[in-house]
Amino acid sequence: MVTSLLLAAVLTVNFDEATGALRPELHSSGFGPQICSCPQESIDMIKSMGFKSARTHDWALINPNERVCDYFHIFPLMHLDAKDPKNYVFGPTDYLLKRTREETGNDIFYRLGTSIEHSGPKIHFNSLIPEDFEKVAETFAGTIRHYNRGWANGHEWGIQYWELWNEPDGHNNMWCLPDGDGSRKKDDPDYIARYQKRKELFCRFFVLCLKRLKSEFPDVKVGGPALCSMRVEYFTDLLKACKEAGVAPDFISWHYYTSDPEIIFKSIRTGRKLCDDMGFKDCQLVINEWHYLGKYSWSGLRSPDPAVRSKVWDGPASHNGIDSSCFNLTVLSGFQSSKLDLGFYYGCRNTGAWGFMDEGRNLYKVYYGLKLFGDFLKTYSTMCASSSQGGLTVLAAKSGDGARKGLLVTDYRSRANEIEVEVKGVPADAKVTAWVHDYTRNFESVPVSFVDGKLILKKADANSAAFWVKF
Repeated sequence: MVTSLLLAAVLTVNFDEATGALRPELHSSGFGPQICSCPQESIDMIKSMGFKSARTHDWALINPNERVCDYFHIFPLMHLDAKDPKNYVFGPTDYLLKRTREETGNDIFYRLGTSIEHSGPKIHFNSLIPEDFEKVAETFAGTIRHYNRGWANGHEWGIQYWELWNEPDGHNNMWCLPDGDGSRKKDDPDYIARYQKRKELFCRFFVLCLKRLKSEFPDVKVGGPALCSMRVEYFTDLLKACKEAGVAPDFISWHYYTSDPEIIFKSIRTGRKLCDDMGFKDCQLVINEWHYLGKYSWSGLRSPDPAVRSKVWDGPASHNGIDSSCFNLTVLSGFQSSKLDLGFYYGCRNTGAWGFMDEGRNLYKVYYGLKLFGDFLKTYSTMCASSSQGGLTVLAAKSGDGARKGLLVTDYRSRANEIEVEVKGVPADAKVTAWVHDYTRNFESVPVSFVDGKLILKKADANSAAFWVKF
């Protein structure tokens, strides 16, 4: 149990000490409109969370019966000429991206490749390793040309980020050998050989595509490949292949599903050091899938056992409950002082496990937390000095003119009953208002004590909670 006395000694804020600009680009997601059955309410909710950009991965999965985003939907007949605009099918993706840009105001982060395919260990269609790397690279070029240079009755949207593939280090679902990827037993020689072959093939594919796209489109950022995690050995081999080919990715990207924010922050530090040490100091860092994953992990999410499913979906520690929401706020707050360049919350679907509401359109706790952070970014522009401790995280910020000052105080599983923060840089008689987000409340106004520079926030229970305090 962390005592309030200890918290008072370590949680501090100084609004007189600016530490940099807040970065809205770290608050992005995969959420976007759908072509069908997407009421205005859903658009409004996406917009209300204040995301900067939307990543297009898995959008083919949430738009059933529509040919969108994935390369084999854009260019369905691989034996045809990839330089002939008649051989492309852009219409559905045009409509979807137009809705995203105009109705939610989000920028587009375009994933070139395929959505995930959970078809089994040896049956693959869309996620098979392509037979003709050069042809696929040419279709990627046609896609960028269409959306940025008006080719094939296209657009001049200036989409900046283009990602090569997604999770090629995944197993039997994203970059698959024709007869499967092996047993996944790390000591199995067959699995090891298959993994190495897949990695070598992907490095070759990545370099070829990178060189092809940068030769025609030097003004955009091309990178990837959205690994399942910060897999250092894989990134090392990929960057070595780039160096040997004389080409540099504009960014590397990866994912994390965990209940420990520090694992995510550590991966950023690791990624920055890796790129710098290998001579890619200008290479940006992108985490474009991240989400809370409780102790039940993936097997629990997919379990048919009612007892397990109850633990996954009910209570404070549930998949999209208050722990999940405060995990999100902890991660988003930590991103602001990290070396990360872009961050995208997953999911992509608006309802269900990886959405912000259930199938009955009841909002999850994570919706309120994501909206809180979006509102925080709209209100303030400059980050100020603060300290955090254990499960308690403080993000301090002020408006450009300094007239508005605010704190986002997040308690993620600290189990404290009371939080104390020493605040400098506001008048002793400053008016203070606060709102709480916890297990039973969603942004209700709550009284606070602010005396002699000491702010005291009282929780209703020992569960995770977040406070937005305005001075």
